Amino acid sequence: MAVSTETDKVNVLDFDRAALAAWFEARGEKPFRAQQVLKWIYQQGVGSFDAMTNLGKSLRADLAAAAEIRAPTVAADQRSSDGSRKRLFQLADGNRIETVYIPEPDRATLCISSQVGCALNCTFCSTARQGFNRNLTSAEIIGQLWMASRLLAQDGARPVSNVVLMGMGEPLLNFDNVMAAVALMQDDFAFALSKRRVTLSTAGVVPGLRRLAEVTDISLALSLHAPDDELRSRLVPLNQKYPIADVLQACRDYVGDGRRRVTVEYVMLDGINDSDAQARALARLLRNLPSKINLIPFNPFPAAHYRRSSPERIERFRDILQRSGIVTITRKTRGDDIDAACGQLAGDFRDRTRRRERFAVQVIGGVA
Repeated sequence: MAVSTETDKVNVLDFDRAALAAWFEARGEKPFRAQQVLKWIYQQGVGSFDAMTNLGKSLRADLAAAAEIRAPTVAADQRSSDGSRKRLFQLADGNRIETVYIPEPDRATLCISSQVGCALNCTFCSTARQGFNRNLTSAEIIGQLWMASRLLAQDGARPVSNVVLMGMGEPLLNFDNVMAAVALMQDDFAFALSKRRVTLSTAGVVPGLRRLAEVTDISLALSLHAPDDELRSRLVPLNQKYPIADVLQACRDYVGDGRRRVTVEYVMLDGINDSDAQARALARLLRNLPSKINLIPFNPFPAAHYRRSSPERIERFRDILQRSGIVTITRKTRGDDIDAACGQLAGDFRDRTRRRERFAVQVIGGVA
């Protein structure tokens, strides 16, 4: 791991608009300075206070002495044959996380991480096998979007139009920092993304879902992956704490009676969760939840003990759901040639849980 380069200066990327305004006010400055600084950083892509020409020289000097604009740095950059791009970002403490850019004809989506590793242990996910180190700060979360946006602008690439919190980690287990970053994503003086263009994906942390409903109405995705508690508890161990019925009720409460729908994510595992009977059970389960389903062909990773369902099986599963009246699509796999597809992100960090070590022992023993 690299030696930390952290300083005593305040990192302004850690502040949403309200917090930045309060910081300015505490220093005897007008709160509107926060709006000016946010526009320079997030809309102009400026990384130096000296470039903020509508601020007085003395204020710029004061800011340079007390604060900094510090985002993760690029440690590696991989391009997929399909146009997707995975960046390995290095943090100040030497840990590394991954972010994926996915361009399409009508949009460009950035998949960002919320934790160094993941505190959960979903059995079909490469990130989970790597273990967990810590939560990301709000600066490290929004910094992924800020850095990606600056680099895309330099390349003349399509700018980010959508953000999905579907990278490494469980966002609702890092609630406060994620919400501060989301506030900047939506702020008119920052990235100005609409609520439909920011999606948070969760494995079903019920208390977090309750809190989420109190502070935002961004789009919600649920990693479900099974139609019953017995199987889901094996695939997503968090289900032992928050069973399906409780999770779905929290999702129903979140979307309310409006037009919003939850996107239900369902990884297709050959012979595990892809039978006709399971498709019908899933349709019954979601009967009273405004939702659409994303079927995700499993993306393999080293020592994974699952196989991807065949295209014919996925199509059959989808047809059963659609005949039940549920909008269902099969997600197109993107970036799998650079291990950037759903479930393949791994990063590079020190595992504090020893989960990676235990898994390595299992692989050697032939029980993975």
